[in-house]
Amino acid sequence: MLSPTQSRFHAVRLRFENHVPSSPFNAFLWELFLFTFKQAWACLFAGLLLALLLLTKWFWPAQTPVHFWISRYDFLFLAALTIQFLLLALRMETVREAKIILLFHLVGTAMELFKTSVGSWSYPELSTTHTLFHLGHVPLFSGFMYASIGSFMARTARILDLRYTRYPSRLVTALLGVLIYANFFTHHYLPDIRLVLFAFVAIAYGPTTIYYRPYQSLRQMPLLLGFALVTLFIFAAENIGTFATAWLYPNQAHGWQLVQAGKYGSWFPLMIISVILVSLAHPPRQPD
Repeated sequence: MLSPTQSRFHAVRLRFENHVPSSPFNAFLWELFLFTFKQAWACLFAGLLLALLLLTKWFWPAQTPVHFWISRYDFLFLAALTIQFLLLALRMETVREAKIILLFHLVGTAMELFKTSVGSWSYPELSTTHTLFHLGHVPLFSGFMYASIGSFMARTARILDLRYTRYPSRLVTALLGVLIYANFFTHHYLPDIRLVLFAFVAIAYGPTTIYYRPYQSLRQMPLLLGFALVTLFIFAAENIGTFATAWLYPNQAHGWQLVQAGKYGSWFPLMIISVILVSLAHPPRQPD
């Protein structure tokens, strides 16, 4: 019987983790396989959304005409909603994680409303199709893109049994989260304090070591390195999303090109917010 904090993946993970390889080399390969498998499972929601973005780019009617029965953005919203429902109904995601994902959706949609209003990026099909599920210039499926990051972070914390040493206090992380989120809005009118926030992050999380359990032993790395690696994957996913023309930056309006490298510096602090929100569902623990 699964507890409310366990998903169906729990039993599968236990079987894999109880496997005994026949040699040290096979143990290394098994641990590598398990790490890859667990990360792929953690990316399930995000991977399905990216797949839908690409499939609808290639197979959806180009610039969906008004008389078509549903717009691409509405389809993506309903598909994401269905995926979320199935993950919960099939116990492939816990209710606690779903609550965090909902919080990500709200936080992300609020930022989308502001950023599209000032022209930071746009949703090109919103003006050429009859989209029902939208707020202002923002189709509601966009909130699920932020939610997918929350889903990945929350799943990773549980699946890899994340532990920390010298993790900053809740007061420090709360203050950092508020300042980072506020700067996404205020830097359009006031000086951008991003470099100050990067220094704040380095001071707060620099001493922190993260421990993760791919197989039976705990592995470790500096938490800041983990932040940088996760942000790199998010940045890659953003390039896939703009390639699929789900949203576009101003420099991509006349033809797709790679997202500017400076956007990595935007995703890094946003990823810090993700970590802080996930800590509400999975409070940081020290190694046993």
